[in-house]
Amino acid sequence: MGTPDFAVPVFEELIRAGQEVVLAVTQPDRRSGRGKESTPPPVKRAAIAASVPVYQPEKVRTDEAYEQLKAYQPDLIVVAAFGQILPQRVLDLPRLGCVNVHASLLPKYRGAAPIQWAVINGEKESGVTIMQMDAGLDTGDILMQESIPLDPEETGESLYEKLSAMGGKLLIRALPAIEDGTIERTAQKDEESSYAGMLKKEMGLIDFSRPADELERLVRGLNSWPSAYTYHGGKQLKIWRAAVGPGTGGAVPGQIVKVTKNEVSVACGEGSLVLLEVQAEGRKRMETAQFLLGNALREGEMLGQ
Repeated sequence: MGTPDFAVPVFEELIRAGQEVVLAVTQPDRRSGRGKESTPPPVKRAAIAASVPVYQPEKVRTDEAYEQLKAYQPDLIVVAAFGQILPQRVLDLPRLGCVNVHASLLPKYRGAAPIQWAVINGEKESGVTIMQMDAGLDTGDILMQESIPLDPEETGESLYEKLSAMGGKLLIRALPAIEDGTIERTAQKDEESSYAGMLKKEMGLIDFSRPADELERLVRGLNSWPSAYTYHGGKQLKIWRAAVGPGTGGAVPGQIVKVTKNEVSVACGEGSLVLLEVQAEGRKRMETAQFLLGNALREGEMLGQ
């Protein structure tokens, strides 16, 4: 059970390892893009390529969905970014239960967006957890974990790709012990947990009264979606890459304090944010140096107005 790109390596590793994948369960096709064409989820495309049957219930909680799943008599259900909460009767259906490939070092960052929040909050490491699912939100026993350090320039997108690749390989390592019942289960400590809430587009609006180092992490964490942004001249200006600069001697947060041919520095609550890669409304992403060739940003102007 999985839906986005994150789940595809998990599916493909199962196939590559010779596991008998009898069904791929994913979200229904959704309309997207300018033409609003019906687009299949990445897991569906991967399953079709591997000649694995696909089931796309609008809601997995229905009696119809339960009966469909029951007909396959699964030994194990693997869940990776499926996007729906499984009811107890589905959790109880497989002989070996349901396991989740979760992109954080549980119990930290339970919830929908653990990858991005790890970057935004300045974590030094992240990783993947194989978890035995229960009725709670990412509260089940830990079966296996693997961690990696975060690069100083780590983005939400780069960490997403790393953990996606790790997840499938870690699952394959855990499967033999899951199957023979020798896997070591470790209960999570609820008091050490934190919640990684779903990302919303408005989260990307930069508040320059915040410290520059906090904003630089926000820019990286929300890259590539929903992206960090501000406004210049009434139009949206996305910020894809930035650095932390020195203090600005009392300039108003949001005020442009320095413009060179390669970068633009903006005053923050603490320090300054140096814009290195931006995107004007309706235009392509570009290095700030290239952007400045055709767009005027002047010292003293305000961003965010």
